[in-house]
Amino acid sequence: MSADTNTTTNTSERGSACGPKVPVQRDGSKPPPPDVSAQMRGPKRSRTTWIVLAVAFAAVIWSLDGTGVSVANLAAGWEGARDILAGLFPPELDGELLQSVGQAALETLQISIAALFFGTIGGLVLAVLMAGNIGAPRWLSGGARLIATVCRSVPELLWALVFVAVVGLGPAAGVYAISLHAAGLLAKLVSEQLEAVDPAPVEAMRMTGASKLATGLLGIIPQARNNIASLVLYQWECNIRSSAIIGFVGAGGIGQALGISMRLFRYQELATLMIALLLLVVAVDQISRFLRGRMGAATR
Repeated sequence: MSADTNTTTNTSERGSACGPKVPVQRDGSKPPPPDVSAQMRGPKRSRTTWIVLAVAFAAVIWSLDGTGVSVANLAAGWEGARDILAGLFPPELDGELLQSVGQAALETLQISIAALFFGTIGGLVLAVLMAGNIGAPRWLSGGARLIATVCRSVPELLWALVFVAVVGLGPAAGVYAISLHAAGLLAKLVSEQLEAVDPAPVEAMRMTGASKLATGLLGIIPQARNNIASLVLYQWECNIRSSAIIGFVGAGGIGQALGISMRLFRYQELATLMIALLLLVVAVDQISRFLRGRMGAATR
């Protein structure tokens, strides 16, 4: 009698011979049903990825068709480009020209450093107000975000046109124009670096009763210090290139000399100015790499 009972019990625990065997927990309860949503999450994510790639590919094709970019256009304009490239060589190496190019390069360097100074100050102030983990009042952070958006949305060339009309031709207009754009750009990038720091030390300081100012100065900014310095150094390199562009509207520097040479079709003189600009950018890049290496970055 007991043997029949044990057989019945084992059969009920394992399931019927002709049906699927249901696993049983040690306490006799059945396990929870499988998470169907977790199993479907993989295929849905893969499908979304393919949709995004298809939309991006269609956008690229649409943009190429709308802008008329094609190999045929490049082939058709190759003769004109060849004439310009042939006119660049050899570069003009006249002593008087080299002296004026050197003065223009120094003026470009002065514009970039002065614009970096004003742009960094304005950008850091706006970034601190914009960063969500700093905790500035909403009306203040919203105003700072609006100012930063306006500053970086207007290109340096348009700012230069405005300041040329305000202060006249010369490097001062270039400094003001680049400073505004740099402040708006640094405000966005630096605020994102501040918001990406490890929140644990920040919360620990707040739990001890530290003020928002102390938390920002001692808990947030030190963590993002190296990344902020890297952004500022890169902005310096961008200022060099921007000063060459705004010089076309009379804002001083190498850009102004480049504009004059192009309008007068002095291609050999243009080549000399382009080489000077390239050397200036390379020098600034090497200085930036050196400074980042001193701060602990793994530069080579």
